[in-house]
Amino acid sequence: MTPTPSIARRRTLGASLGLGDALFASSEERHFARAIEKGLDKVEAGLAGQLAFADDIADAAGRYLFDAGGKRVRPVLALLTAQLGDGVNDDVVVAAQAVEITHVASLYHDDVMDDAQMRRGVPSAQTVWGNSVAILTGDLLFARASQLIAGLGERALTIQADVFERLCLGQLHETIGPRPSDDPIEHYLQVLADKTGSLIACAAVIGVIFSNAPDEYREPVELFGERVGVAFQLVDDVIDLSGAIEHTGKEAGTDLRAGVPTLPLLYLRRDAETDAASAALLARLEQGLAPDADPAAFTGAVAELHAHPVTAATLAEARRWADDAVAALAPLPEGPVKKSLTRFAQAIVERSG
Repeated sequence: MTPTPSIARRRTLGASLGLGDALFASSEERHFARAIEKGLDKVEAGLAGQLAFADDIADAAGRYLFDAGGKRVRPVLALLTAQLGDGVNDDVVVAAQAVEITHVASLYHDDVMDDAQMRRGVPSAQTVWGNSVAILTGDLLFARASQLIAGLGERALTIQADVFERLCLGQLHETIGPRPSDDPIEHYLQVLADKTGSLIACAAVIGVIFSNAPDEYREPVELFGERVGVAFQLVDDVIDLSGAIEHTGKEAGTDLRAGVPTLPLLYLRRDAETDAASAALLARLEQGLAPDADPAAFTGAVAELHAHPVTAATLAEARRWADDAVAALAPLPEGPVKKSLTRFAQAIVERSG
């Protein structure tokens, strides 16, 4: 039996924020859910138009990752926090579209930087068109997002520019790595706050701003967004080791192969200084990255890392960030928004199982 559009959209909402139908038990909550569903329909329709280009190559490449799927987490967060004000209006919808396009644009660049072979379950853009086209496509999408956000005024432009700066700094610091005086783990967590947390925080903030919600709600949702973004990426670090391609669209150990120092690996390096077994596993992982290494041996080492206590420690750190995100929501009024955001933070760490 084909689900009704309302049920289908409710499932999309559930996939985005980890919210089940049980959350929307009361009449108030069902009305709240319908408002977000209708807003998401508008965002989705607008995105399809905004990612269309007159040039054939730009059109095909620009729509590629959008058509491959995605949970639309950032637009849904904007629509959700808009319920703290006047609700979803045209400005909220446009801002949500701009944030999602910015996110998609960053994926094109990330995959080139990481030499990723898969994204959202399909070959990454640079494996289809090459690095140059993938980079330029990301640039085109950043330009399209800027065109959208410019229509919302100077305040929106400032928010967009600040986030774009943090995205670039996060990628730069990840690429260069920590300085000798830096703690590698603290350096990595700041990279996550910049690369992932800043854009999720931006999505939450624009919902407050463009729905005319009370200004005192801006800081709580901004803190929530950044912290939940770090938790989200830490869980991705664990999923990267699990071979759960249905979650990431990438094969197990993709980040390690790309030289990205995820938190389990950073913890392993720290433990290797005093623990022989950890040092031996670290050596096997490093040997597995050699050009002539046996792929099966590296896959086995990745599986060992997944079972190592450092991975459990990473999940514990993700839970701490998620708990801190929920704590930031204390100033918000009780109701569906606060309940949904809390459930979202909880669902992030649950998806590792």
